[in-house]
Amino acid sequence: MPTRLQVLIPIGVAAVIVGVAGMISLPSEVQLDANSNFLMGVVQLDDEIIQVYIADNDPRRMRGLMWETQSFLADDKGMLFVFNEPGNRSMWMKNMQFHLDIIWFNETGAVVAIEKHVPPCITPVEVMSCKSHGVSADNAQYVLEMTSGYVDEHSINENSQLVLISI
Repeated sequence: MPTRLQVLIPIGVAAVIVGVAGMISLPSEVQLDANSNFLMGVVQLDDEIIQVYIADNDPRRMRGLMWETQSFLADDKGMLFVFNEPGNRSMWMKNMQFHLDIIWFNETGAVVAIEKHVPPCITPVEVMSCKSHGVSADNAQYVLEMTSGYVDEHSINENSQLVLISI
């Protein structure tokens, strides 16, 4: 019968290998992309003006809000994912550090879907089983991520409207 040490050592080695492989497999743009590479813009959601970090290309969209703390997004800030055309847009919560409210919009700024209090994938077990959160509809062109609670606090619903002021 194996001892506790004989069981724990291979498990520990495997965990280290999986962690290193996970970091190596991230695209270099994701690993090195600093916040200063995000352009800033302004949108209006109903009556609220929101400053947004703009994720408008693949490296920026892959990086998203990974590793940021909740203080990175003040109440009047969010991250806007901009796509060239409408499509099925799933959001992945890997390496997020806090819960988000996520709102999907079509090309005219109408709400397609809302998902509140989306949990992050932080621990190794969560990261390995991290699921994408998204909509099944294929007509989202913009995705807005805000800190959890924003949707309820500002009464955002399916009748809300996004206006792009400067992106």
